[in-house]
Amino acid sequence: MDNMQGNEKSSIVPKQLNSLALAYMGDAVYEVYIRRHLLEKGQVKPNQLHKEATKFVSAKAQAKFLHDFFQSDFFTEEEQAVIRRGRNAKSGSIPKNTDVQTYRYSTAFESLIGYLYLTGDTERMEEIIHMILAGETEKLKGGQA
Repeated sequence: MDNMQGNEKSSIVPKQLNSLALAYMGDAVYEVYIRRHLLEKGQVKPNQLHKEATKFVSAKAQAKFLHDFFQSDFFTEEEQAVIRRGRNAKSGSIPKNTDVQTYRYSTAFESLIGYLYLTGDTERMEEIIHMILAGETEKLKGGQA
């Protein structure tokens, strides 16, 4: 997926954005990748699309992916710092369908995706997303990446 910024220089400085702003961007970008993936697999029925998308975009799923990745030394120090900031961000709202800890890890995951997207490191972002889509995060637990 092409960076929507094109060749124009962005005035956004990802390191200066708060974690919830990064998560806001990450949520949108990740959702587009998941939707495209499902359409490429030939899934077009709305009910089926929603059910399959939830396996990837729910707070529970995102928290699990992040936890699986964290079981190894997969993340750089910079990425770990973004994740910590995202996890510790106070949203001011209480999640309805999940516990606070799961919600915070989900926010951390979205913050990382947003950060990688806004810094232009789409190669790394896509590496993470493609591993999730391929179901490879479980392999990281045993260090078999």
